[in-house]
Amino acid sequence: MDRDCGEPYTFLLMRLAIFSDVHANLEAMNAVVEAYKKERIDKYYCLGDVVGYGANPNECANIVRKLAEITILGNHDAAVAGRMDYSYYYEAARQALDQHAQSLTSENMAWLKTLPYKHRLAHLGVLLCHGSPVRIEEFEYIFAPEQARECLPILDQLGDITLIGHSHLCKVFALKAGEVRELPAKSFKVQDGYKYIVSVGSVGQPRDYDNRASYTVYDTDSKVFDFKRVEYDIDLAATKIFDSNLERNFGHRLFIGV
Repeated sequence: MDRDCGEPYTFLLMRLAIFSDVHANLEAMNAVVEAYKKERIDKYYCLGDVVGYGANPNECANIVRKLAEITILGNHDAAVAGRMDYSYYYEAARQALDQHAQSLTSENMAWLKTLPYKHRLAHLGVLLCHGSPVRIEEFEYIFAPEQARECLPILDQLGDITLIGHSHLCKVFALKAGEVRELPAKSFKVQDGYKYIVSVGSVGQPRDYDNRASYTVYDTDSKVFDFKRVEYDIDLAATKIFDSNLERNFGHRLFIGV
């Protein structure tokens, strides 16, 4: 299901909270929610992968369902909801998805089954996806200029800023006809003449060797995009994994952010 038409509120200038890849990490999700309370946020958006890897899929799904105006379908969400074949995933990831599929409430499972692959905030110039907007149902990565370059043929279909997750990395690519430039993953202003693809990092399982939860804010008035990080109780999040039937490495990697 795609949602390309904007909502009535998209005529307004506002501050958007955008986060992704919670991966059932309740401690990280709670820390991000508390951090957002210090911002002037008008609307919240989640770019997918609420489940997978972590110990609290239902609790995280409950929070995101209540908080986010729109949640995009991630590949782990699609797998748990029976919307894709994940037989080719490595064994530990498959087992986690199987466990989450068995443990989700009927309400949370029904919610995952309805999530869209993309959503456009037309009057704000924003496109929301989980992975690459090219072949969107295949959940392809964009973490390098070569991958961003594949979006040039659909440049007119991108938002002024296209926000993605999936890679668990913070990345910025500026595109115009025949050109792709990678920019530093720090606060920046959207410039006329370029379209931007921004990977917002991960709340629950960062992979850029910074173990703090990642979250972002986009101010549609100033057109300034901000990357932000917050510490959370990694010990507790990891201990829950160690005490479960989940792969222990899902907990170990939280400490080093990879």
